[in-house]
Amino acid sequence: MRLAGSAFGKPVTVDIDGSHVRVKGPKGELDRTVSDLVSLSQGEGLIRLQRVEDSRLASQQHGLARALVSNMVTGVSAGFTKVLKLVGVGYRAALAGQKLTLSLGYSHPVVLEIPPGLAVEVERNTTIKIQGHDKELLGQFAATIRSKRPPEPYKGKGVRYADETVRLKEGKKGK
Repeated sequence: MRLAGSAFGKPVTVDIDGSHVRVKGPKGELDRTVSDLVSLSQGEGLIRLQRVEDSRLASQQHGLARALVSNMVTGVSAGFTKVLKLVGVGYRAALAGQKLTLSLGYSHPVVLEIPPGLAVEVERNTTIKIQGHDKELLGQFAATIRSKRPPEPYKGKGVRYADETVRLKEGKKGK
């Protein structure tokens, strides 16, 4: 796998210690321990992952480790972004310090603590933009926000990803 940092023109350094990988870049630093079924080595602008044995589990762990390391390199060099939209009358979001307050039609506001390492912006009270260098943390926080009011299939109200399409069901019909 090529280091994505060189493609973006930003320096990315990778330190490999056995099965432990540490990636540093302009956006931050990430570290992770991969499975013992995968061996890591570093060359000229490359990170090479090889299976230690030829088994199905080793093949699965190889693909997982490759994707995780690739996401780490991309995250510290370019970062990741997710956009959520609030669809519904009276649904809105507000940002106060490190707390995100959501009004989602409940009798109480939903207050979420923003994890360290993520930047959240609220645009026009109905669009939430989340940015960060850790793809796993970013995706989990976006899923937590969406889980507070997932889109319902009849009117389409709820919290959805900006690129998500909600297929609406047809309601009851009269005689």
